[in-house]
Amino acid sequence: MEFFKDFQGVNMRIVYQDTKRGIIELVPETLDDLWHLSHIIEPGDMVSSKTTRRIQDSTGEKIRSDRGIKKTFFLGIKVEDISFHKYTGKLRATGMIEHGPEDLVPLGSHHTLDLKLKNSVKIQKEKWSRWNIKRLENAVKSSKKPSAIVVAVEDDVADLGIIRQYGIDYYGPIMGQISGKRIVQKNRKKAISDFFTDVANSLEKFKDVQSIILAGPGFTKGEFYDFLKDNYPEMAKISIIENTGAGGRTGISEVLKKGIIEDMATENRIAHEMRAVEELLAEIGKSSKLVAYGKKEVKTASNAGAIEKLLVVDELVRELDVEKIMELAENMGGKVLIVSTEHDGGKQLNSLGGIAALLRYGIN
Repeated sequence: MEFFKDFQGVNMRIVYQDTKRGIIELVPETLDDLWHLSHIIEPGDMVSSKTTRRIQDSTGEKIRSDRGIKKTFFLGIKVEDISFHKYTGKLRATGMIEHGPEDLVPLGSHHTLDLKLKNSVKIQKEKWSRWNIKRLENAVKSSKKPSAIVVAVEDDVADLGIIRQYGIDYYGPIMGQISGKRIVQKNRKKAISDFFTDVANSLEKFKDVQSIILAGPGFTKGEFYDFLKDNYPEMAKISIIENTGAGGRTGISEVLKKGIIEDMATENRIAHEMRAVEELLAEIGKSSKLVAYGKKEVKTASNAGAIEKLLVVDELVRELDVEKIMELAENMGGKVLIVSTEHDGGKQLNSLGGIAALLRYGIN
């Protein structure tokens, strides 16, 4: 089995691999990388990384209020549970300790590894599925994909939608003090400038962004763009203006559904997934025979070679029967799209059983 060849980039780095033993050691560099790992690591895998534990003094003396001394060392566990907390940026693997310094930790006891950015993680599987390999390959290559921020601005309120591989992180609202009858014209100009400066300063926190979409229903987005041209010309160069019917998170969602981000970054995963789910829902709304959803219907369509595009939520990929459906659909010329449950499109697909397909022809 061959895994990867010399992938480099600012994102996930493969630092060691042993194809015979099914071992890959990597270094996650971004929150997106941790999200990918949360779907690659499975119960039964061996995972090793740095960990910190408080070790009691062997002499029995009371030290640091009986809390012990912090020591950092490498520890390996057989995974029983894996969880990703996107709001805290933590990926945790829990399981039984299989190897580590025996004078510090008892083998066979349970431990939770916090898998952190910049720390190497070694994963050993009995068998790496083709979907795990594809997912890891995409994570390693993701440094080539542009990221984007949608700024939904209306009057004196702005919301940011940071487009990530696992979904959307919302930032804001950023509030200004522009409106009000008592504010005089001179003060209003300063209030607008202060508000726009706050929004621009918030955008500057995201150094790696390559595209900015300024969205909203009124004139404020255009005024903000002019402000950027005068005061933040480099930011203005990567910005475009887009009309939406609403501001806030509704406006951000509207931008994604329009496919604007796909036009700017054709391989952007989230926008692509949301568009695919929209297409699926449209076919269902028409009572079309060219759609199937739920495991039973999709399996029948797969066996008939009728699947043109298969949509599967990431939570189901680990299930053996679903993996077989995916492999058969791909072998019969169908496209397979794994959809994240961290955005609205994935949640809508989940409500249909987590698996659905657009078909080449109707089946009985």
